[in-house]
Amino acid sequence: MKIQSRLPDVGTSIFSVMSKMALEHGAINLSQGFPDFSIDKTIIDLVHQYMLEGNNQYAPMPGVPLLRQEIARVIKETYNHTVDPETEITVTAGATEGIFAAISAFINPGDEVILFDPAYDSYDPAIRLNGGVPVQINLTYPDFSIDWDLVKKKITKKTRMIMVNTPHNPSGSVLKPNDLLELEKIALINNILVLSDEVYERLIFDGLQHQSALRSPGLASQSISVYSFGKTFHATGWKAGYVVAPQHLTAEIRKTHQFIVFAVNTPVQFALADYLKNPEHYLGLGRFYEAKRNFFLEHIKGSSLEPLPCHGSYFQLMSYRSISGKPDVEMAEELTKKFKVASIPVSVFYKDRTDNRLLRFCFAKKEETLLKACEILRSL
Repeated sequence: MKIQSRLPDVGTSIFSVMSKMALEHGAINLSQGFPDFSIDKTIIDLVHQYMLEGNNQYAPMPGVPLLRQEIARVIKETYNHTVDPETEITVTAGATEGIFAAISAFINPGDEVILFDPAYDSYDPAIRLNGGVPVQINLTYPDFSIDWDLVKKKITKKTRMIMVNTPHNPSGSVLKPNDLLELEKIALINNILVLSDEVYERLIFDGLQHQSALRSPGLASQSISVYSFGKTFHATGWKAGYVVAPQHLTAEIRKTHQFIVFAVNTPVQFALADYLKNPEHYLGLGRFYEAKRNFFLEHIKGSSLEPLPCHGSYFQLMSYRSISGKPDVEMAEELTKKFKVASIPVSVFYKDRTDNRLLRFCFAKKEETLLKACEILRSL
């Protein structure tokens, strides 16, 4: 049987490749974005409690009502934006599923979706699997900002959606208030949907404020905002997130969500509802990760690697231009195999494979892990 692949140019993700390489060569894994430290025992105990109480069957398709109510409360307190937990919040199997469900709900064959490279690797395939046409715009190097004049030039009658990501993976850049104003103007004037990936909303540094699409009523009226409990509470393996959108958009997203996963882990949802009641569980996360970023930067001093500004997420970009002229994929492989520290080459996040000689390091690690890595990196 001859099979025609719908994604012929897609192989195993770079995250899996580099993590496998790190394991095979005994390297410290600063490549894939997950913490290597324990999550709060409180929430583990809550999950266990709700399992023992019998909450082990299917949850409601949109999510456990108690969790959606807590999410709505947190959104109101954080962004001064009121959402209806019954009709405007959907709990998803992680942010990736939420993004896929949203794209599947609104993108028809031939529809164009503007996204900004370097971009998280699930965006492009999700668009193409639904018959959409990705329209890549490279962020301005080295600050990874958006050229809004270029965005306006790229808009056509077929433009259906713009995807933004802040704090940004892989660069650690963040959108500014003026970016949200420009985005809102473009979305409203051209009647374009905005898909806002905000999974690192709590991980923002240097006294900056997260610029959520929910902060502006006008922008929120045409936006789908996606969040991740896994990123927020250091539990990426739980694959729990949520999508916030106006009622008429949520209704369509739920149509696709119900046939992708139907429902999300029940005891975890009940545990998260309880855990969110205490603001201390999420309000200090920015300071927590800023300290880790600072620790990493302090102990890498003396290396010839040059850090780029990082204002959010848990990723730090490093330029190796003064060390080698090798392409970044080769450099990442050498660093893993020879020096035993795994990173991610940034060119893989670009459709055109732009190579600025940058590597991405994840600093969501224990201090002893970072110390060992930095000792090696200082020897370069």
